Amino acid sequence: MTFQSSELVLNKKGQVYHLGLSAEDISDKIILVGDQDRVELVTSFFDTIEHKSRHREFLSHTGTYKGKRLTVLSTGIGTDNIDIVVNELDILANIDLKSKQIISDRKSLELVRIGTCGILQSDIPIHQFILSSHSLGLDNVAHYYSIQFTEHESKLLQEIVDFVPFPDKIEPYLISANHALTSRFHSELTKKGITLTASGFYGPQGRSIRLPLKNQWRESLEDSSFQDIPVMNFEMESSALFALGRSLGHSCTTICLGIANRPTGDFSKDYSKDMNELIEYVLKRF
Repeated sequence: MTFQSSELVLNKKGQVYHLGLSAEDISDKIILVGDQDRVELVTSFFDTIEHKSRHREFLSHTGTYKGKRLTVLSTGIGTDNIDIVVNELDILANIDLKSKQIISDRKSLELVRIGTCGILQSDIPIHQFILSSHSLGLDNVAHYYSIQFTEHESKLLQEIVDFVPFPDKIEPYLISANHALTSRFHSELTKKGITLTASGFYGPQGRSIRLPLKNQWRESLEDSSFQDIPVMNFEMESSALFALGRSLGHSCTTICLGIANRPTGDFSKDYSKDMNELIEYVLKRF
């Protein structure tokens, strides 16, 4: 099968259109961050850097950390950008860009997202490392694809939907992180549970500044758990990362630094030291 140019879009250099990358520019192990500045922060720990490029909000560095070849890539904010990033990384791994045909020897990537988040358990302090076992998607990205959900995911989702008064026309989905990859980052330093992935920062995460909300559904999820799995945090990328990544044969997980506690109203005054510690934590285990 040869993909049409309007579907598999490349730039003038023959690279994937949005990321501006070629297959040789990336490793099989990729750290995703939202903030462009965090790419520089992560690779400041590297021993060598072999590649740097930037296109739009997508800054990419590839190099080595203690003998491991890693790529760090900024995604920007939101699941819409994750749709671009995961698809184009898969294209780089599994499509011949010259012939525009699928490569017979399929490649599986490991994708780890490092981010910040809001905590939903009142007893968890800010600056805690939060590891996602699942993501509850309040966005729509996965609904555009033929995603297969497990029986466990469907039952867990139904339990949540039956309990939480989500706004009308919201159709949540629930997807697991890759268990083996997630286990690599789990320790006594992490708290693990369900991550809520919102489609925005204010109303979609239950924040009202001047515009009133339809209801206070977020409060139903504070200090909650389902099937003994706590609802840990809010962020804006993981649901699409897990759904698209798994469906394409890649291993994905997310670990975040909690910088706000929504039930208590606390917000970090400075989390730079803790973010450095989280980055080192991930690099040593990846």
